[in-house]
Amino acid sequence: MKAPKIIVPPPGPKAREIIEKGEKYLVTTTREPYLVIARMENDLIEDVDGNVYIDFAAGIAVANAGHRNKAVVEAIKAQLEKYIHSAPHDFYDDLQYKVAEKLAEITPGNFDKKVFFGNSGTEAVEAAIKIAKVATGRKRFIAFIGAFHGRTHGSLSLTASKPVHQRGLFPTMPGVEHVPYAYCYRCPYRLNPDDCDLWCAKFIDEVLFQTYVPPDEVAAIFVEPIQGEGGYIVPRDGFIQELRKIADKYGILLVADEVQSGFGRSGKMFAVEHFNTIPDIITTAKSIANGVPLGATIIRADLDFKEPGTHSSTFGGNALALAAALANIDFIIKEKLPERAARLGEIALKRLKEAMDEIEIIGDVRGKGLMIGVEIVKKKETKEPYPEGRNKIAEIALRKGLVLLPAGRTAIRVAPPLTITEEHLETGLEILIESIKEVSKETS
Repeated sequence: MKAPKIIVPPPGPKAREIIEKGEKYLVTTTREPYLVIARMENDLIEDVDGNVYIDFAAGIAVANAGHRNKAVVEAIKAQLEKYIHSAPHDFYDDLQYKVAEKLAEITPGNFDKKVFFGNSGTEAVEAAIKIAKVATGRKRFIAFIGAFHGRTHGSLSLTASKPVHQRGLFPTMPGVEHVPYAYCYRCPYRLNPDDCDLWCAKFIDEVLFQTYVPPDEVAAIFVEPIQGEGGYIVPRDGFIQELRKIADKYGILLVADEVQSGFGRSGKMFAVEHFNTIPDIITTAKSIANGVPLGATIIRADLDFKEPGTHSSTFGGNALALAAALANIDFIIKEKLPERAARLGEIALKRLKEAMDEIEIIGDVRGKGLMIGVEIVKKKETKEPYPEGRNKIAEIALRKGLVLLPAGRTAIRVAPPLTITEEHLETGLEILIESIKEVSKETS
């Protein structure tokens, strides 16, 4: 496939027909009614009308090793010849321990670890909630404004990125307190990051724990080392480290949600490594099996459930998913995709920051590796959010042959496969910048 190639403006006639049927039969979720996929290959997407796009979304940061990665496809085919489902939480097979052993090796922390396999990120978080409660005997949690940890009722109680996620679903799990994240571009405290002394972290200890949240009742602090759905927000250095100090002070577990940031996306295998911090629990999913549904909760071994049956899953650790994960992780390591993401991310950040100097509606550019957020505002001076402009940019870019996804209230995420060619990265960045310029002209 060559890209970009736009034959008919999306959605074309075949796409519209499928969209109409989808709207009739499929429950309303987050689908955008413009792209109907027919085929995907590495960093490209072909729709049902023959249009070909450069992919800056990677299936929501899932296809880190590229769409239909050959090593992963071959591993799935080979496993199909053996068995598909083994009831992995009732019976053993060698895939389970091999993937768990690999995860124990590559995640930060020089201690014994154990792994629970589920089907998704939200299930990985649900497992972490249960583990934290049972291991500590405590029932309260700390999470962050802007966080996204999933949409099942337990994980939803930790999520705080958009009102729509919570609307009509109250009450969720009680006992969760949300505090501001280190979103320095829009500091909720209106402080200067140069002299704020990490107040967004210290607030937990100096205010929350001194007024109405007894720290000895808090089981865990859940944090995304880089916020995903909140807007691809990179915290200032020291923030994650301070959370670790607070957790250690009160015997609280630190849970790093790496569902979106893991497996090389940030330029490290796991984003928490940027902050030289060792969490007690890591939740993963998305890119762990490069498109096959799998989630994993990696824990300190001493936190393991003491009683069989406390937690389980029918399909978690499915043989096809584990075979895919094993091949995928080996590919990421062999091809040094974290290092590649770091190198290409520097190129992308440099180009986007140059554009920010020229274009009024780019308020901020931030990121690590190929996890980059471009915040769209009405004016740099006021920082007024501009979600309508952000959405318009995505529509224009699609018509030019680039697939984008929003993040947070007013940001665009740049999250292509880590295997994207340099040519497609450069072309995609040009399309993105051109699209932003078009909206900026309309705004001025």
